[in-house]
Amino acid sequence: IGDPEIPQLSKEGDVMLGGIFSFHSRNCFHFLLSESSLNFREFQFAQAMLFAIEEINNSTELLPGVSLGYHIYDSCGSIARSVKVALDLTNGNDNVSSISEGPCTRPVQVQALMGETSSSPSTAIATVIGPFHIPLISHFATCACLSDESKYPSFLRTVPSDYYQSRALAHLVKHFGWTWVGAVRTNDDYGNNGMATFTETAQQLGICLEYSVSFFRTDPKEKIQKIIDIIKASTSNVIIAFLSHMDMDVLIRELSPHNLTGYQWVGSESWIFDSQIAAMDKNHILDGAIGLSISKSQVSGLREFIEFWEALFSCKFKQSQSEKIQGECTGHEDLTGVENGFTDMSLMPIFNNVYKGVYAVAHALHNILGCNKTCIYQNKLDPYLVLQHIKMIHFQTRDGDVVYFNKHGDPAAKYEIINWQPGEKTSVNFVTVGLYDASLTEDKQPKFLNKSLIWAGKSEMVPVSVCSEQCPPGTQKLLQKGKPVCCHDCIRCAEGEMSNITDSITCVRCPPESWSNERRDACIKKEAEFLSYKDIMGILLTTVSLFGTSLTAAVAFIFFRYRKTPLVRANNSELSFLLLLSLTLCFLCSLTFIGQPSEWSCMLRHTAFGITFVLCLSCVLGKTMVVLMAFKATLPGENLMKWFGPTQQRLSVLGFTLIQIVICILWLTLSPPFPIKNFKEYKDKIILECALGSAVGFWSVLGYIGFLAMLCFVFAFLARKLPDNFNEAKFITFSMLIFCTVWITFIPAYVSSPGKYSVAVEIFAILASSFGLLICIFIPKCYIMLLRPENNTKKNMMGKMPQRPF
Repeated sequence: IGDPEIPQLSKEGDVMLGGIFSFHSRNCFHFLLSESSLNFREFQFAQAMLFAIEEINNSTELLPGVSLGYHIYDSCGSIARSVKVALDLTNGNDNVSSISEGPCTRPVQVQALMGETSSSPSTAIATVIGPFHIPLISHFATCACLSDESKYPSFLRTVPSDYYQSRALAHLVKHFGWTWVGAVRTNDDYGNNGMATFTETAQQLGICLEYSVSFFRTDPKEKIQKIIDIIKASTSNVIIAFLSHMDMDVLIRELSPHNLTGYQWVGSESWIFDSQIAAMDKNHILDGAIGLSISKSQVSGLREFIEFWEALFSCKFKQSQSEKIQGECTGHEDLTGVENGFTDMSLMPIFNNVYKGVYAVAHALHNILGCNKTCIYQNKLDPYLVLQHIKMIHFQTRDGDVVYFNKHGDPAAKYEIINWQPGEKTSVNFVTVGLYDASLTEDKQPKFLNKSLIWAGKSEMVPVSVCSEQCPPGTQKLLQKGKPVCCHDCIRCAEGEMSNITDSITCVRCPPESWSNERRDACIKKEAEFLSYKDIMGILLTTVSLFGTSLTAAVAFIFFRYRKTPLVRANNSELSFLLLLSLTLCFLCSLTFIGQPSEWSCMLRHTAFGITFVLCLSCVLGKTMVVLMAFKATLPGENLMKWFGPTQQRLSVLGFTLIQIVICILWLTLSPPFPIKNFKEYKDKIILECALGSAVGFWSVLGYIGFLAMLCFVFAFLARKLPDNFNEAKFITFSMLIFCTVWITFIPAYVSSPGKYSVAVEIFAILASSFGLLICIFIPKCYIMLLRPENNTKKNMMGKMPQRPF
């Protein structure tokens, strides 16, 4: 349908190749020289194709005896026209009547197509010719969507897929710590698919997009103005520009009047190493831009070939503009002073892609035709066979580039990281500052060379672009409601929690034996707390305990020296000495409560305390019973002392003590006390203490002591009315009153005291009750023996001499 298309460049050959390039962006004509809007870079791509074909035709090693021809069409930047010329290339452009009786099918006219430069027209062409298995090899269509073999079975390319570029850009952004960025993309397959992959990878890396806008070069200026307004209102300082060079051209033209400098631009390979874009940036909007480009390469002889065509083109163009210029154009004219896109060789990597694509087809044909010194050429070639051989090729060009395709029809993905740095005067140098090889692991990407980078505003400092500042160690991120995940507040970790990394999303609770430090960035081992001999409290209690022991020993010495005096003999000297021994043990057993608890000390401290106190109270109870019986025996007809003589006194002390020993044995056997680490009492300390094991055992020991104390108190109280000169019962009453008072107040104090203070309370109760017994029972007698010896007589003991009560 429609008029037949005439190729802009053509040459007949044994095997024909097709080429589709967008020589013009509008007003497409058949004659190149008549249009001033010629796209020089596209024309250069076509020249790279011609150069490769000429080189192959002149080669005696590749396709000897077989010439390659070409038909190259201008798509004029139109997708519809791209599809139309693709069909013309494959099917021929002769008009055939629909009522013709001839066969509708015919042999394919070209064995492979070279082009298109952009992804969207390549997608359209690949969709149409894919079912016919006609190879389409693109040099710059990078959309990852084209790697789908089910949709585009005959598409191949010599440029890496945007799948790798988009991921590489995301890793590049992450490398510099930019987590809050804006994005502008071309509204076509190239921009939309590339940005989709970038966004997905960026989210995985913790990067947020403040905005992501798109436009196409044909959009009205109002739409582009809205994008400019969005950039102005944004808080991010980094802009990801996934744009084709033509769309970047339009955007720079619109940005220039607004003086939007100071933004860090990150570019895709389509424009980042384009010298024409750099030349257009008169207001230095793109200063310091960084991005990915195809690896630099050279094709020997291509520069001279293109310059020849440039000279020829320039000469004929001048002749068409002026009749005064006469003579034949040779292609060797002087190009000094000529400045246009044709003389720009910065796109040599893309020229090389075109070159490699043509050679890929030639190597496939070489293998199909079984070429050695000559080729066995047949007029008919199967496109499917050509396609399969192209997918299997693996060769090296004259300049050392290895060419092959993976299962998706893509080459190996390797990029150079380009940085725009100021050159002489107003020029820009595209400096390679790093490399990205998709075949390496992510932890090795990207790899930077030892070169300095220049950033936006010609700064040497890496720009900062974050929604919220990094949270330092000791804090955690708390997302701000209704905002992206990159916007957060930094909340200090709670007590007992820590974070030792930057931007921690949570605080980690310290192990039970550790606690967070003041900065909350580390867990430090908790201080172990117990009543130590080095503590002031431990020193004081030890001193008091030793003092009580010494005092008891001194009293025992006094009693032993005066053991034959009436005062000692009248107060049952055997029980007195046994009581002094038990008091000494009571003072000493308090020392077992001091020091770090161990398994043996925990069992010893409570049992020693229980047994020694029962022994002490048994002696007091025996003395009380002796006094009470002695008083009753003075009455006529009473003979009670024979029932409570020395033997009965010893047996009573032994019996009462054995009961406590049995209780302690049962306690230690069934559920003994054991050392524990108490983490609950204090947040930042570990309390080393003894667990009771069996609370029943502990309170049974205390209860039995309390029972004996009350029994002593009752009997002493009953004997309080004895004659004044025989006053031991009164002192026992006072001592039991002190004893009971101490231990009754001990219970609530012990339960409510934390940590080592509960141990101190128990020691205090032991010492206080021991001192009460010692002072009340023995000190008055020592006073008489040492200071009032005249009262230490039998008469005085019997009440025969009137004496002032002590």
